[in-house]
Amino acid sequence: MTFKFSIPTPTGPLNFEVETGTSLLFVGANGGGKTRLATKIEELLGETAHRISAHRALVLNPTIPKIAEQDALLGLRLGYHGEGASIIHRLGQRWKGKAATLILNDYDYILQSLFAEQANTALDTHRNARAGAGKTATATKFEKLIEIWDRILPHRKLDITGDDIQTFVADSGVKYSAAEMSDGERAIFYLIGQTLVAARDSLIIFDEPELHIHRSIMSRLWDELEAARPDCAMVFISHDLEFVASREGQKYVLRDYDPVNGWTIEAVPDDTGFSEEITTLILGSRKPVLFVEGRGDSLDQAIYRACYPNWTIIPRGACEEVIHAVITMRANSNLTRAACAGIVDADAYDATEIEFFRKKGIAILPVSEIENLFLLPSVVEAIAKSEGYLLEALQAKVSSVLEELFVQAAIPENQTPIVMRYCRRRIDRTLKKIDFGDAEDVAMLAADYVAQTSGIDISALAKMASESIQESIAEKNAPELLKWYDNKGVLGIACKAKGTTKNLFEQWVVRALRNNIAPELSDAIRRVLPTVAPS
Repeated sequence: MTFKFSIPTPTGPLNFEVETGTSLLFVGANGGGKTRLATKIEELLGETAHRISAHRALVLNPTIPKIAEQDALLGLRLGYHGEGASIIHRLGQRWKGKAATLILNDYDYILQSLFAEQANTALDTHRNARAGAGKTATATKFEKLIEIWDRILPHRKLDITGDDIQTFVADSGVKYSAAEMSDGERAIFYLIGQTLVAARDSLIIFDEPELHIHRSIMSRLWDELEAARPDCAMVFISHDLEFVASREGQKYVLRDYDPVNGWTIEAVPDDTGFSEEITTLILGSRKPVLFVEGRGDSLDQAIYRACYPNWTIIPRGACEEVIHAVITMRANSNLTRAACAGIVDADAYDATEIEFFRKKGIAILPVSEIENLFLLPSVVEAIAKSEGYLLEALQAKVSSVLEELFVQAAIPENQTPIVMRYCRRRIDRTLKKIDFGDAEDVAMLAADYVAQTSGIDISALAKMASESIQESIAEKNAPELLKWYDNKGVLGIACKAKGTTKNLFEQWVVRALRNNIAPELSDAIRRVLPTVAPS
């Protein structure tokens, strides 16, 4: 089955088609008209649309009075189950005339639908058994709900009877009312229930599907719900870029909404040079994009998001990938609306390379790896101050931490891997610049190779790196040393400024930067990071 509808835009109607078993996703910031779009689609599709509001009450009452299944379903879909109930009642009864703003309170109807369906299915099974028909028992929707629940939350169990719902922690056996479940658990139960009781061949519209759901289970939940209803199509309307980027389906960005001209909607294109996920992040953000090295672990993300709050941070792995991302984004006509910049780690770049980066809008960190920021003297001082160190005690603490850095860096076994990594990177960088396009035969290719690689003096590279490290140690120059030193043990030294373990220190840093509970630390890091400008 295909669902078709048209949405008004400033340039005319935009047509959409969604097949059952597939999804359509919209992402937009606040003010983009997300809920208005959800109500518009519901209005256009009439009875075939089943909308779950972003404004939803999550009061779960497992002992709700039981009513007939058909009455419960009418109440859920229309807000009214009296004589003559029809689609004309939905706006006034279900939405009270406030389709975009009402806090929807339909949890009771979901539970009543599920209890009634369970009773009717159990009665059919009982009659079949009494008649000796030998028919296989049909799974109730409650049983399907429990199966999905167990795959998403295996530690939390549900016990559903004919008139009550209780929950308990796996292996404990101590039961309590489902009404006392957490917001997240009640939200999961609600969404599973809504999905299961939606009418066959419905377009299910989820407005803000990520509300109250922990990110760690988001993907599993929606995989399960999409799989549970292959007879339906789904529309997701969200402000969560990462959620939309992670899902399969047609994707659009809501740029703006005007009550007169409608929605400004932009399709997420396929031919951008980026993955669909990255393209969605770029187009869905109202901020300029900052590409950085790394894989996006929690510490990297905390640093960049705290220090560049007006940017959308996108990790791109190695230096070359950052360069490629910046160049690709600026060259792509589909992405020119969004500005971007990049940041790469320090790597003993020469003046020519630094100028190349500058022209491309790429800044260079003052250290070889982002973790090294925590051993820059001003940052160590900020960490120590957060622990109450002052005056002479503060200077003594900073000196002792930095001295441990110098002692560790002076060990030959620690220097050799750093020198080797530097040489490998320089060789790799040189080889990637080699052009064999003019070679017409094997002999010319061999000659070109020799000519273009003969300038790589590995011994000189190693000597320069080694001498730079040793000189910075001898001069007690921590900022210079940290441009070279990329030993993963630096956080194990920095944590001593706080008097804690490496793991606890990293957790504290993430909390401090996200919540600004140590403003001196945030300020110290911002001061040493490069200034970037969108272009």
